Formats: sequence, C-alpha cells, structure tokens
Amino acid sequence: MKQNIRWGVIGLGNIAHKFVKDLQLVEGANLTAVASRSIEKAKEFASIYNAKKAYGGYQELYESEEVDVIYIATPHSFHANIAIEAMKNGKHILCEKPLGVNSIEVHKMIATAQKHKVFLMEALWTRFNPSIVKIKELIAQNVIGDIKYIHADFAFQALDRSEDGRLLNPNLAGGSLLDIGIYPIFLSYLLLGKPNEIQAFSKMYKTGIEVQTSMIFDFESAQATLYSGLNSKSDMKATISGTKGSIFIQPRWHETQGFSVEIDSELMEYDLSTTGMGFYYEILEVQNCISRNKIESELWSHQNSKDLIGLIDSVRAKTGVVFPFEN
Repeated sequence: MKQNIRWGVIGLGNIAHKFVKDLQLVEGANLTAVASRSIEKAKEFASIYNAKKAYGGYQELYESEEVDVIYIATPHSFHANIAIEAMKNGKHILCEKPLGVNSIEVHKMIATAQKHKVFLMEALWTRFNPSIVKIKELIAQNVIGDIKYIHADFAFQALDRSEDGRLLNPNLAGGSLLDIGIYPIFLSYLLLGKPNEIQAFSKMYKTGIEVQTSMIFDFESAQATLYSGLNSKSDMKATISGTKGSIFIQPRWHETQGFSVEIDSELMEYDLSTTGMGFYYEILEVQNCISRNKIESELWSHQNSKDLIGLIDSVRAKTGVVFPFEN
C-alpha cells in the first residue's frame, strides 16, 4: 500500500490550480493545506479542492504538523526564501522552476535541504513527460546516431499583460529567460550536457526585463539554437538531429503528447498522451522519493539544477540581464 503524503501549496495562481488537479489523480497524495498572503484567496482555493486548512500567511504552513511536502508556485523572486524557511521547519519541497533566480540562491537552497535532510526538487515537469523520457531512451539506444543539432523555441505574446505581473516585472525576476527560456536550455542540457561556449543576445523591454533571447550553445561536435520570447508567438517545436535520423517533438513541445522519428525518409509516430495535464509524473516522482527517504531525485538531481541555473547565469552574463534585487 502506498504511503499517504500530505501536501501544502504556497502561491495560488493559475499554475497551482493545474497542479492540484493533477495532484488529485496521484494515489496517496492528499492536499491538506494552502497558503496565500490573502486569507480570502486561500479559503477560496481550499474550498475548491477540499483542503483542510487555509492560511493567510506562510509561516503557519511551514509549522503545520499536518503537511509533509510543500509545492511552491510563487513568482521566481520568492522561491529561495520560502523554500529555505520551509525546509528549516522540516518540510520537503517541490519548487516551481527556476529553483532560484541565480546560482547563489540555488546553492543555498540545496545546502539547506542537505543540512535538514529533507527532499528538494525543481519542478521541471518536462523532465518527467513520457515523451521526453522515451526520447532520452531512444537516443541512449543510438536510434538516431550521434546528436549534431538541437533546435528548441518557446515564445508567446505577453506584452498586453500587467507590468506589475510576474512576466514583465523585474522585481519578480520577470522576462522570458527564467520563465520559458529555461525549457529550451533544459532540453539541450538533458541531451548534450554543458556546452563549451555560449553566445546569446537579448532585447530589453521598457520595464527592464528581457523580452526575447536567442542563444547558440556550441559543443565539441554539436550545436543547439535556442530561443525564448514574450513579444511574439513561435511554433514551440523542438528538433533533435543525429547522424542516422531526427526526432521531431510535437508542439507545445515542453508538454508534448508525442513525437516522430524520421530515419531514411521513413516516419515513425509515437503517441504518448499524458495523464492529467502532465504534472502527474513529477508528483509521482516526489512521492516515490519521499517514500524512500531520498532528499533528491535521480532523474532531476540537485546537480542538474545547479548545472541548469549555471547555464542561465552564463546566458544572463552574455546579455546583461540583472534584476534590481541582485544589485
């Protein structure tokens, strides 16, 4: 019989609603408490999803004896402080990506998890998507040969949104790179590791955030062209090209329901629809790890998160992206 694991949620925006709907599909997962800076919002969220407790502040959730693990879905700039305080109170953490806004924050978060012996994972749900898992297997089996080129983009129109919101506000670590550029960077890292050299260019917006970023990752025998943007829509496709063939991931590729493999002009389709909206798989991984008393996932480890934020830091260094609270 699976161990029952009690969940709390901090940050009750759109992504939290999607996450909790998938949480309800996972055996042994129970939503126990939610917290917001607004008690009214917390009570409304708790009512919708039948959570026992609703808190108008975070400290009560940190200290709750009825919560084992907390899912953090606040804007990026709050991730580190919330996670660290919760872990100091013995809570396991699943934190939305990016884990922290820079390497300093991520290293502090991981050090806290290790000190207090609690589980910590970056909620990079794409890593657990069935299609991405299968693609990784096929590449390991050398089905398309040695990878020579990766293309991945992620862009949508967001300039009509509030400048105080998380996407366009530099005080909330807004911009395309941390919010959606992390996905193309992740795919390149997952399949090719860390590049030898990075070239990157960003366009800035009037609020002080970068609104689009183009990147070239150069490896010893491969290249990746990556893009993120908030000022126009892209196809949101991803291509992985090897010496024997290519893989084409269906849009929106970061939450894909399948992909195709082309070898010698023959196309093989893989239909791998997700359970729920796709958060199901990362939740399952968290529950399995906690049940086994692990403090990190083997599929997306602490080192993986360190490497990923290190790559993002390198891109930011190339493009001059700095947030006000980092000065």
